[in-house]
Amino acid sequence: MFASWLRSASTTAGTLFELDAIAAAFVGGVAVSGGVGRVVGSIIGALVMASLTNGMNLMGIDISYQYIVRAGVLAAAVIFDVATRTRAK
Repeated sequence: MFASWLRSASTTAGTLFELDAIAAAFVGGVAVSGGVGRVVGSIIGALVMASLTNGMNLMGIDISYQYIVRAGVLAAAVIFDVATRTRAK
């Protein structure tokens, strides 16, 4: 889909798209241990991550800093999930 959108192909097309997919799932409420989460939550997480990326692009932030921010959001979501799951037990 990405190649058809750009009307070209590259070996690096889609690099780090898996980061967006994993971050969207965790931001949407999927548990690290598995078994918890809903599709609607993952869609909301995807919208949050897409809005974050789009906003940083519009602000003109360098791509390397964008990766750092997105990885930080992913780390924060995982830490929050682990902390709330262990506290609930």
